[in-house]
Amino acid sequence: MSAAIEEALIGTFTRAALEVVLAEELRLTWNDSEHAPSSAESKRDVIRGYTAGWSVPELVALASRLAAEVAVAPHFLGPLRELISEYERGGGVVGPTKNLIFAANGPKPEIVLRDAVNNDIEIVANADYCLVYAEPVPPEGLSFARLIQWWREREAVPRDVSDREVGLRLHNRFLESLDSPPERVLFEVYAGRYKASFDIPALIPQVYLHYDPYDQRMRRALKGPAPLARQRMDFLLLFTDRRRVVIEVDGKQHYADGTTASPSRYAAMVSEDRRLRLAGYEVYRFGGNELNGTPASKAMVEDFFEQLTERMA
Repeated sequence: MSAAIEEALIGTFTRAALEVVLAEELRLTWNDSEHAPSSAESKRDVIRGYTAGWSVPELVALASRLAAEVAVAPHFLGPLRELISEYERGGGVVGPTKNLIFAANGPKPEIVLRDAVNNDIEIVANADYCLVYAEPVPPEGLSFARLIQWWREREAVPRDVSDREVGLRLHNRFLESLDSPPERVLFEVYAGRYKASFDIPALIPQVYLHYDPYDQRMRRALKGPAPLARQRMDFLLLFTDRRRVVIEVDGKQHYADGTTASPSRYAAMVSEDRRLRLAGYEVYRFGGNELNGTPASKAMVEDFFEQLTERMA
C-alpha cells in the first residue's frame, strides 16, 4: 500500500506541489522531528516524513483520500482502488458508521425516525443523558485524540486548556455511564494506554446497538414480543470504520435469574453474538469475576489489549 501511494504522488506532482498537497490539502503532520520537509533529499523522503510508522488502516485511509480528494494522475487511480478493495474484502462491517449514541448516564433516550427514507434519527427526550457523535467516522477509525477535539468543541472548552485536561474531563464523563465495578476495572486499564498516546482507538462505553422504545416490563404488560437483545454494547473499539470490536463484561444477569442458571438467557446471549459476528463485528467477553481489580487481573486485561492491538495492526 505504501509503495502504491508513493508512486502515485511521485508520478503526479512536482516536489513543490507535493509539499503543498501533503501539508495543506491533506493536512498531514510531519513526523521527522530532526529534519524539516524542505531538507528531505527526494520526493519519496518527503512522503515518508509524513507517513513513517503508519499502520495499514492509516495508509488505506490516505489512499482513499487520494482517490477521492486529490487530482492524482488517472493511471495511478486503478492500482490504488484495487488495493483499497482488496483490503476491504478482508472482513469487517460493511457500510459507514452512523448514529453513534453512547455513554448514557441517566434515563434511556427516546428516539424517533425523523426521516425514514434516509434513516435519519432524532432524540426527542433524555438527550441530555447520552452522548451523540454525529461526525463521520474516518476510515482509520475513531481515536481518543479525535474524540478529545470533538469534546472540546461540544463543550466550548477554551483553547488554552490542554488536550490532557480535556481528555480527563471526557474520561470522567465516560465513567459516569458504567454500570459495574468490573466495567470500571477494564475501562481504567485501557485508559492507562492513553498516557503513551491519545492517537489510539477510543474505548467507547455503553454504545446503543439496537433501539427498542419499550423496556422489558412494558413488553410483558403488552404481551408482545421480547425486547431486542443487547440494546447496548458494553464497549466498542473502532480500529477502522469497518473493523469494529465489541467487548462485553458478563455479570450473573447474563446467564442467570437470581442465583438460578437460565438456559434461555444464555441462549439469547450467544445467539446475539453469532449475529454480530456474521455482521462483521468481533466480540470478546470477560466474566465479571475476572475483573476484580487485583494486579493480576489488571495485567491480564493489559495483555489482552496488547494482543488485540497487534492483531488489528
